[in-house]
Amino acid sequence: QVQLVESGGGLVQPGGSLRLSCAASGSISRITTMAWYRQAPGKQRDFVAIITSGGDTGYADSVKGRFTISRDNAKNTVYLQMSSLKPEDTAVYYCKLTQVSSSYWGQGTQVTVSS
Repeated sequence: QVQLVESGGGLVQPGGSLRLSCAASGSISRITTMAWYRQAPGKQRDFVAIITSGGDTGYADSVKGRFTISRDNAKNTVYLQMSSLKPEDTAVYYCKLTQVSSSYWGQGTQVTVSS
């Protein structure tokens, strides 16, 4: 079993920045993929960013150049640094960990971009 605890969400003005974190605990394999997804009210859950245990990253076109995903393997924590935030970034952001046996989701953290 793997547990994911997210933090860092909140209210921010357009153009501002916010940093999300997700700490994993439990039976974590050496090789894992960690990712961020987001879901706005009434919408599907969409991919945002992904990072492998080796540090390779990928981003959705909508956030490329504005968001940066990183991880601290010693702390089993993944981060999402969000900059130049737009109102359309408003959503519940979810952390996901995938390893050989299964995928696990965090509880989600609300990000609201509004003036």
